[in-house]
This record gives sequence, structure tokens and C-alpha cells, in this order.
Amino acid sequence: MLKTINIYNKRAKFDYEIIETFTAGIVLAGTEIKSIRLGKANITESFCEFSNNELFAINTYIEEYTFGNQFNHKARSERKLLLNKRELKGLIKSVQAKGLTIIPLKLFTNEKGMAKLQIGLCKGKKTYDKRESLKEQDTKRDLDRIKKSF
Repeated sequence: MLKTINIYNKRAKFDYEIIETFTAGIVLAGTEIKSIRLGKANITESFCEFSNNELFAINTYIEEYTFGNQFNHKARSERKLLLNKRELKGLIKSVQAKGLTIIPLKLFTNEKGMAKLQIGLCKGKKTYDKRESLKEQDTKRDLDRIKKSF
């Protein structure tokens, strides 16, 4: 039985307004998937970028595998994302025309043990939008406390 791994980008919902989400496969080396299965990855500072009509995850941190040898992977490197051509064309159009960005939201393993990356087509929030989201979080927390006391 495989243990599912969920690594979230908590800053994404605070810094960006998520318009649409996609699930993409990742091209990984053997030691990279072993580190992900141990939960030693971080996607908070990462973003996605197009190069030759291919989508790459930039600045994704996957810790070096501790039991690896000289063929161990680099911790921060570009990792190719696997999407359908139709999805890639739609993303390219929206990024170029509308000025949107693509941000990794969640790194997880599926039932088969393969690593997947949930990416979101996002628009950056302004500072006043961030203040509004902080107010919403505070009111939700207060309401949950009140409900819990009853």
C-alpha cells in the first residue's frame, strides 16, 4: 500500500487569485521521486515558464536523496511538466495575452505512486486584496471558535 504525499503551496492562495487549475505529470529522475515519497520537497518559491512550447517548473526544491550516490540529482533544477497539447496551447495564449502566471499549487502522488503537480493559472493580487483575504480568514476563525463553544 502506497502512502500518498501532499505538499501544498500555502502562499499561492494568499498572493494570487486562482482562475483555473490543471494536473500535470513531472519528468523526474529516480532519486527525485524517492525524495518526494519521503516528503522532502518544497514548492512555495516555484513558478512555471514556457520554453519551446514546453512547460517547465522553475525553482522547485526537491532535497537530495540521502542514500543516493554520485548520480544524485540537483536540489533546484528545471523540471518538465507533461500536459496535453490542447492544454498547453490554451495556457500559452492566456499567459501571453492576459498577462497571467502559472503557479504550482500542490505536489502529490497518485494511487499508482506517480508524482503529479497541480498547477494554477493565476492573477496576482494587489495589497488591498490581500488585506481583504486576511480579514476573511480572521472572521472565519472567529466564527469557528464561536461554533465550537456551542
